Amino acid sequence: MTKTLLSTAFVAVLGAVAFLPAAHAAANTGTINITGKVVADTCQLNVNGTQNGTVTLPTVTTATLNTSVGTVAGATAFNLTLTSCDTSATSASLNFSTGANNDVATGNLKNTGTAGTNVEVQLLNGGTTGTAINVASNANAPANIALTSGSSGTIAMAAQYYTKATTVVAGTVSTNATVTFSYQ
Repeated sequence: MTKTLLSTAFVAVLGAVAFLPAAHAAANTGTINITGKVVADTCQLNVNGTQNGTVTLPTVTTATLNTSVGTVAGATAFNLTLTSCDTSATSASLNFSTGANNDVATGNLKNTGTAGTNVEVQLLNGGTTGTAINVASNANAPANIALTSGSSGTIAMAAQYYTKATTVVAGTVSTNATVTFSYQ
């Protein structure tokens, strides 16, 4: 009888437990912290001291450019200056926006002037002896530009003619690049 009573009590307890909310096993927990920064405004971009300025390459001959594919000439230094940056920004990185003037094959800027498509403009990071920038992939684009006092910085760059094919014709060379900056 005692055995039957205990068995009945045990079954009753198990039945009652089955209808209780399941107890969760203790699990490891964690917290995801998310931070960010909102700045008051972005920097102003100047090319050789002028907002949205122009870099003028020297005149070169077709004979100079028609030497071989990859020939460069007329390297012209210029400075990109970031001014009036938010004082909490300490550095900036430059990226070229995808556009119709970006030649994916060469990484240069396509000519839209009358000299035709066999001459392009190549940008250099670091002045006239700098490294060629691939504007299509942003390889060698200026990064981690220090902003002095958190408000301005200068990037030495250059532009030069680039021979895409050895049938360059006389005419004008014109192009542009759209740049964006990210701030840290």
